[in-house]
Amino acid sequence: MEQKFYDLIEANPVIAAVKDMEGLDACCAREEIKVVFILFGDICNIGSIVRQIKAKKKAAMVHIDLITGLSGREVAVDFIKSNTETDGIISTKPALIKRARELSLHTTLRIFILDSMAFENIERQMAAARPDLIEILPGLMPKVIRRVCKLVKIPVIAGGLISDKEDVMAALSAGAISVTTTNHKVWRM
Repeated sequence: MEQKFYDLIEANPVIAAVKDMEGLDACCAREEIKVVFILFGDICNIGSIVRQIKAKKKAAMVHIDLITGLSGREVAVDFIKSNTETDGIISTKPALIKRARELSLHTTLRIFILDSMAFENIERQMAAARPDLIEILPGLMPKVIRRVCKLVKIPVIAGGLISDKEDVMAALSAGAISVTTTNHKVWRM
């Protein structure tokens, strides 16, 4: 991962995750937000959503799995690279992460840790995808965050259900370099 991008993530421990136009407008109005995870859109508007974020000099990461009209195939990454100014993608699919890396996009592999089997699959997914960052959900599990940070050799982001300063501090204390949240109140911390 490019050091400049890593430094940006590390320097901004709260990443705005936007799931609608209202959230997009709110995060674009906040100067202190430097990185935005885009969790909505479709093939017709994703380019303009990314442009709005880039116009505010923020890094834009598109959660490609959530863009309506795109398939779960590698060509979807090619579409995002060719039709947007995104800095990178987020995905639960290792093949899409691998393709994004080939296209020199920053990558975040999102993993839902729901049970011990999901935890055991992390190493396999990491080997297949080789992402720049890993985002684990839900982010309210400091003990699990600590285990993942020891297991993987890349930066970890915690996301999902982060609702207050205590949640942010617990995730950061456990080893996450930042958290993602759609909660506007947390963005203001």
